[in-house]
Amino acid sequence: MTPICRFLLALLIGLAGPAALAERMPLRAVPLAGETGGRVIVKFRQAAPLLRAHALSATGSAAGVAAALEARSAALGARHGLRLRAGAALTERVQVMQADGIDARTLAARLVLDPEVEHAEPDRRVRRRLVPNDPRFASVVVGSNNGGPVVGQWYLKAPAGEVTSSIDAVSAWDTSIGSASVVVAVLDTGVRFDHPDLAGKLLPGYDMIADTAIANDGNGRDSDASDPGDWLTQAEIDADLAANPNNPTFRDCEVSASSWHGTQVGGIIGAATGNGAGMAGAGWNVRVLPVRVLGKCFGYTSDIIAAMRWAAGLAVPGVPANPNRAHVINLSLGSADACSTLERDTIAEVNGAGTVVVAAAGNSAGLAAGSPASCPGAIGVAALRHVGTKVGFSDVGPELSIAAPGGNCVNLSGACLYPILTTIDSGTSGPVVSTYTDSFRISVGTSFSSPLVAATAALMLSVEPALTPAGVRAVMQSTARPFPSSGVAGDPNPIVACRAPNATEQLQCYCTTTTCGAGMLDAGAAVRGATGIRVVIEANPAAPVAGQSLTLSGSNSTVAAGRSIAGWQWTLVDAGSTGSVFSGGTSAATATLQPSAAGTVTVRLVVTDSLGAAVASQQSLSIAAAPAPPPPPAAAASGGGALSWPWLLALLLAVTGLARTPTRRG
Repeated sequence: MTPICRFLLALLIGLAGPAALAERMPLRAVPLAGETGGRVIVKFRQAAPLLRAHALSATGSAAGVAAALEARSAALGARHGLRLRAGAALTERVQVMQADGIDARTLAARLVLDPEVEHAEPDRRVRRRLVPNDPRFASVVVGSNNGGPVVGQWYLKAPAGEVTSSIDAVSAWDTSIGSASVVVAVLDTGVRFDHPDLAGKLLPGYDMIADTAIANDGNGRDSDASDPGDWLTQAEIDADLAANPNNPTFRDCEVSASSWHGTQVGGIIGAATGNGAGMAGAGWNVRVLPVRVLGKCFGYTSDIIAAMRWAAGLAVPGVPANPNRAHVINLSLGSADACSTLERDTIAEVNGAGTVVVAAAGNSAGLAAGSPASCPGAIGVAALRHVGTKVGFSDVGPELSIAAPGGNCVNLSGACLYPILTTIDSGTSGPVVSTYTDSFRISVGTSFSSPLVAATAALMLSVEPALTPAGVRAVMQSTARPFPSSGVAGDPNPIVACRAPNATEQLQCYCTTTTCGAGMLDAGAAVRGATGIRVVIEANPAAPVAGQSLTLSGSNSTVAAGRSIAGWQWTLVDAGSTGSVFSGGTSAATATLQPSAAGTVTVRLVVTDSLGAAVASQQSLSIAAAPAPPPPPAAAASGGGALSWPWLLALLLAVTGLARTPTRRG
């Protein structure tokens, strides 16, 4: 949408009534024009000969990985009459490939027919969920940071008066101010490590952007997660078009100043708190792991998938292991497309590693929430106005899990009344001075709803580290405050309930549980709800031996007062050398394990309570070898029967002894 179109939209809605839009809407992603150069993500089959011929793990170095990827791409392309160029690797079996003269969808459809290819899909462009270069969002410096909202960080306080959507982080901090051992990964544009309110709160992170054309730091993937700025000039757009007329990198991109988007998101989660300066981070003591995935204008799904894996402690070829595994991943980014197969698989794998995934719904004014917020396993977050209605820009959908404040201005000009105050840099291109957003340099969008939920998840894991990703979602949803359904004043046009998304925009509306998630985030209640489950695993017999049935019991597990245990789930994590298998069901308080050999077996029990909270515990059990059977008894001699060898030997010795006995001479 061009600036003129956005101006006309604001004007029309302003004439219809101040609360019909009543927000300064973040720019939403623009649908991409047709491509003439295809970029796809290819997943090889497990036993593909190309994997064996060009193994990534065997090469070790980044150069060796790159050579193996090129060899695979060249061999696969030759079979299909294509010149395939290799992109980055996501796993041993998954990599990016590119070809000229063919669009991504056609290329993916062609490659998936190969017998060695399990799956292929376009490598989509993903945008940050906020672009603050809209003329209505003009940066106006007022004195020395005197432009902050009168209400301050209203979104962290307890609900009061007409402000009903604030998350009550203050109450959550009464239970826990977070643990420095809990890590939230921010997959975004990188961060400004020099911001004083982020000092001591940031881990080193990683730059996962493989394409140097958008990286803006002169190189590909490396260990520098700092944000160099993501500005884009008309001269850059024109030069790109001249150099790549058939497939320009910056097609559908607009001139923009640097957003410092990752720094904004990181500050909401982890700004230094209680230090008498600056702002408060919702996560207080939790730490932030920046992972750079967005460059100039956009980022690629492939880089985001690789970054999710790396943040969760999973291997990414050619990238050093992450020494600070993230417990929560925040994704204030997305595309308008539905969740892809590889996104779905990756989030499932990340959840399986114990990492919570939180994603912003999107800012397309009430259209369908896109990926990754719509992916199974992700906690998709819608944005609310201060009064609890859906803010005009927020997308909706039945896949969303919960809603949180996204910032809103109420008025269309002058000081913004309810922005989300956070950390930023003042530079329009490269960094200049660390500062804060305020009522004129504003932060609004689902980008800033998502980190409030991510920070709350981190506080929950600070009090109960064993809470599963599904348990985090369940507790948040069960403790959420209900959406208002009436009573919001100030608009001459009646506010209606949000409807299911279609191709038509919908602005302010009353959220429902099928459009904005289970309710309004209540951080205090969620953190309190995370406590109180104690998982106990007992084995009978206490000293098990191979070949005997082993009864496992979780019956002595406990939950908080007023709640009950709703379910058990046993899993065999590692049978080791024991050959153990479950005999019978695994979803009751007890389960029976059958070990056939000595060794160590590891089991896992997940206990779910009546709120939906789920806590997991693992235990390793030593299985002793079965005792050796006693030797068979000696066979007794009998008349006519065979003489035993021991008896014959004894008789022989006796006879020999008699023969050698000396006689006495008399």
